[in-house]
Amino acid sequence: MEWWGYWWLIFPLMGVAGAVAKRWEWAARRRHERRLETMKMKAQLKTAEIEARSLTQQAKRKGPTIVDTTASVAPNHLLERLFSEHDEITARWLDYELDVAKLIAFPAMSDGRQPLVAAFLRAKRTADALRPDSADANVSEKQVSEYLDAVGAYAVAFEVAEKDARRLRDSTFTEPERKRLERAQQLLKVAVDESATQAERNVAYKRVRDELDGLILLSDDAVEVLEKQVARALPSAPDAAAPAPPAAEPRSQEPERIPVADPLRAANPRRSSPPPQQHREDA
Repeated sequence: MEWWGYWWLIFPLMGVAGAVAKRWEWAARRRHERRLETMKMKAQLKTAEIEARSLTQQAKRKGPTIVDTTASVAPNHLLERLFSEHDEITARWLDYELDVAKLIAFPAMSDGRQPLVAAFLRAKRTADALRPDSADANVSEKQVSEYLDAVGAYAVAFEVAEKDARRLRDSTFTEPERKRLERAQQLLKVAVDESATQAERNVAYKRVRDELDGLILLSDDAVEVLEKQVARALPSAPDAAAPAPPAAEPRSQEPERIPVADPLRAANPRRSSPPPQQHREDA
């Protein structure tokens, strides 16, 4: 068959080319937006620096005064905005790390072997290392500019890694492994279902761990969150029996009943019954 016998391949190739073009356009638009934000924030830094120098020159004209030369040239609200964006990206990433349902649905997001995820983790380490201690910290314009660029790279790297993970889903696994992931997803719904009994939830939780063994590595924090969800079910046995003590309280207040057949003990409850030998001697 000649090459023109494969003319029908043009249509899927056109679809792939269109998807690649859209993704490239989205990445370019995102880079442009980040570049504009960076330029805007750098302009704010420059303005703050000029204002600080102007105030210093005015103070020198007025006379000798104490000037804090270690003060930060970055306005507090600028660092607060960067902190907010930094924390928001980290929270979105932790949502994938701690939510087992998301881990099963998008396993590539927690796989450091994926190139885009590895790039995101590198950007995260850089942003965390360059982050000032607080918005009031004494930082230079260079430090703020570096942190600004790091947060921008961190945001872009996360967006790209997340989009790729949602595209891949479980396609990197074999067919038997995908079936195990599907079973784990179904069992997870039972494990966190509050209408199920505690025994059913415990069994489902154990089977989820068995199905994911060797496929997805759950962090200790993710296991802790899942175990809390599994335990948040019906009240445990001690809790259900907790209202019993008030019902038993009136019985504890009843006087001790003493048999009337023993008149000596009836007269003196603390006195023990005499041994048989004493009865014979008294007689």
